[in-house]
Amino acid sequence: MADAPKDAPEPGRTLIRNIGRLLTGDLAAPLAGSDCLLIEDGVIAGFEAAEADRTIDAAGCAVAPGLIDGHCHPVFGDWTPRQNQIGWIEMNVNGGVTSFLSAGEVHLPGRPKDAEGVKALAMVAQRCFANFRAAGAKVLAGAPVPELDFDRDFYAAVKAAGIRHIGEIGLGTVAKGPDAARVTGWCRELGIETIMHTGGPSIAGSHHVTAEDVLEAQPDVVSHINGGPTSIPHGAIRELCRHATGALEAVHNGNEKSAVVALEGALAESRLADLLIGTDAPAGSGVQPNGMLRMATLLASFGGLPAEQAWCCGSGNVAKRRGLTQGIVAPGRPADLVFMDRPGGSAGDDVLGAMAMGNIPGIAAVMIDGKMRTGRSRSTPPSARVPVL
Repeated sequence: MADAPKDAPEPGRTLIRNIGRLLTGDLAAPLAGSDCLLIEDGVIAGFEAAEADRTIDAAGCAVAPGLIDGHCHPVFGDWTPRQNQIGWIEMNVNGGVTSFLSAGEVHLPGRPKDAEGVKALAMVAQRCFANFRAAGAKVLAGAPVPELDFDRDFYAAVKAAGIRHIGEIGLGTVAKGPDAARVTGWCRELGIETIMHTGGPSIAGSHHVTAEDVLEAQPDVVSHINGGPTSIPHGAIRELCRHATGALEAVHNGNEKSAVVALEGALAESRLADLLIGTDAPAGSGVQPNGMLRMATLLASFGGLPAEQAWCCGSGNVAKRRGLTQGIVAPGRPADLVFMDRPGGSAGDDVLGAMAMGNIPGIAAVMIDGKMRTGRSRSTPPSARVPVL
């Protein structure tokens, strides 16, 4: 008999009760009125109490969808050569992140740049992370970085190999408008998602990409519109909010003031549903286990966005714009959940009030596919309350 998969969903029924605030991750209705959540075989079944194999008392904690870091740079396993650090994915799970989307495995020492090598690296990264899940995290890796000598056949081949999105345009030799537009056009025809670096160079070999370059290419995601780390001018950010057709992504590794400008620009154009947050980590600024929490809290405090809507920018917005099932608390969706509360010593009646004044949440526990993966976080300040299993 074959062994059960290592990261199979939790079997049976789990009832979560006594939820203080239930965040859905869906901008259309970011708060649910229920204080219960029923899970069956790792999938959300409903919002009513029912018989279950196990019960979790949330003890008044808020429950929210796990955050999705839509912009990160993994390599292999739970190690990054960027900071030569082991355990960064596990620590991000402790920071409330349950899924990661690779923007390119660019930090691999000796990274190949020829067509066959780039395709092979993407396939290996994708397959490795499909079989390895640090702390249960879902890492969607395998993002080939475009180079000028790749033709349409290259992108057709990576599509046939099961690759869903390319790495950042601008990290390789494809960077400026006409070249980038050629690549996004091919990928659009083939059904491959495109993302594009925005701002000054991030590492040696990357390029300065302007708003004009982005508008000519019209990628599916305007990566780090607030810079990664160097921002384009604020007027150019507002121009992208008005005219870019892709999602507008702000990252922790970028310019914080420019992130607020991007939020203001998205709101002015009624495009809050298009605003996504990520980390762009690991990076020169380090490994950032609380980076997603800090971005959501930045939007909720300096940006003045209701905290439950700020959470959507790192969960449901990413899910909808990037074609994922996780990230929204609704029947039929994976039970990837975060239990959280205001951190001890913080003002505010609950975690939303704490975020509004600029304090990141205390993560009390993290669940992925219905399985409890962490207890009280090793990354955040201690939560005022913790669930009882």
